[in-house]
Amino acid sequence: MPDISDEAPFADGKILKHAADGVGVITFNNPDKRNAMSLEMWEGFGEALTALRDDDAVRVVILRGAGGKAFVSGADISQFEKTRHNAAASEEYAKRSAAQRALLADYPKPTIACIQGFCLGGGMQVAMLADIRIAAHGSQFGIPAARLGIAYGYDGLRHLVSLVGPSWARLLMYTGMRIDSAEALRIGLVERVIPDDQLWGETMAIAKTISQNAPLAIKAAKITIAQVLKDESGRDMDAIKAIGLACMDSADFREGRQAFMEKRKPQFQGR
Repeated sequence: MPDISDEAPFADGKILKHAADGVGVITFNNPDKRNAMSLEMWEGFGEALTALRDDDAVRVVILRGAGGKAFVSGADISQFEKTRHNAAASEEYAKRSAAQRALLADYPKPTIACIQGFCLGGGMQVAMLADIRIAAHGSQFGIPAARLGIAYGYDGLRHLVSLVGPSWARLLMYTGMRIDSAEALRIGLVERVIPDDQLWGETMAIAKTISQNAPLAIKAAKITIAQVLKDESGRDMDAIKAIGLACMDSADFREGRQAFMEKRKPQFQGR
């Protein structure tokens, strides 16, 4: 795992950012509260996402929790009396944290959630917005909103339904139940389940593979899959065509062909 000493801190060190060899890492670093998200952490998370988005050397971003006990265990409920005590306050809270979720939802680079321990509520929202979810055997998942009287908005439930379908979304939301990693894998909430001691190595291996592939080709896949998920009336077919043309005219496409013919590993530049 990244050495904490060379990570850039945000939100008073409760969000950490690291980048090396084309892979960016954002760590939720509030282990005493099982990485529960305060408003300050949401805003620091947005700053870290923006910094890695704007770093041309970074090709893929991993999200992870510190301490081994949780990815993110939800929102910091101790803040609720101050920030979410009624509808008006909740709307303001949602507005301030929604900007960061939107940033992740529309992120131009591939994102991987590396999940160990509790992934609950707001943690599930973050994980579901990532492109890929890799979980440790000991992980637990759930959205306890019904136990707290919280209504989940359209975006949170849209992503849940798109991953697990409406019936499992209802079961999870109506009961607030927790499920283990095997169940999460079975219903499509996560893509891979890895033994706890191998989780970081496996996640990093996937990230390294992505970082060595052609960035424009990955961007094309990301854009196109996002459009596939939209209603037909809302699809931007021109965006799909534009990125397709950019790929086929790119130096990377020429490099990929040459490397194949010369039986060597391609060196992609993202242009």
